[in-house]
Amino acid sequence: MAVKLRLKRMGAKQKPFYRIVAADSRSSRDGKFIEIIGTYNPLLKENNITIDEEKTLKWLNTGALPTDTVKNLLSTTGIWTKFKQIKKSEK
Repeated sequence: MAVKLRLKRMGAKQKPFYRIVAADSRSSRDGKFIEIIGTYNPLLKENNITIDEEKTLKWLNTGALPTDTVKNLLSTTGIWTKFKQIKKSEK
């Protein structure tokens, strides 16, 4: 089973917010997911990204692949660079 870290859309019409989830790559965008990792609210100016760093690093270390958008969010919060440093130090 291939796991992806991706966004799940929530909220009303014209007022979206997203949950960052670990999901099977075969499930639909708003379908089943394994675990909620964080949230992203594009309507807020500040503090619009909250991500559980421990859960995210656990999924990345087990082989989960982030989508392009989630990868950008992880880079914004600094989790992606921390993951790359961990991978570099393991080699």
